[in-house]
Amino acid sequence: MRYAILVLAAPYSHQASHSALRFAHAVLARGHQLDSVFFYHDGVCNAARLAAPPQDEPQLLDGWMNLSAEHDVALQVCIAAALRRGLMDEREAARHGKSGHSVEPPFELVGLGQLVDLGLGCDRLITFGT
Repeated sequence: MRYAILVLAAPYSHQASHSALRFAHAVLARGHQLDSVFFYHDGVCNAARLAAPPQDEPQLLDGWMNLSAEHDVALQVCIAAALRRGLMDEREAARHGKSGHSVEPPFELVGLGQLVDLGLGCDRLITFGT
């Protein structure tokens, strides 16, 4: 079965991000395919490379990056929601005249149409949010 995950909550303000990551590993462990994780609304904060949570908390950014590297899962971030929250990749930072960026691969800034394509192309789109 083909799955996709939609994450709507910020990484450390709600359990949703941690639950989504655990669900992703469970899906893959069961032999299913996980096409993509789409981050929307406050969920885009999961892609912030400058986050530095305490060492005794789950390192969700590393968890998402490892998931992508080990299982070739796309990590798609809604560009409009990200820019609204001050998150941008190198290209968008240059386009907006900013001196730095806070999103880098494997996270990819994409349009909301990608979420529609995910919903149409997978068997299950599972949402984690508040």
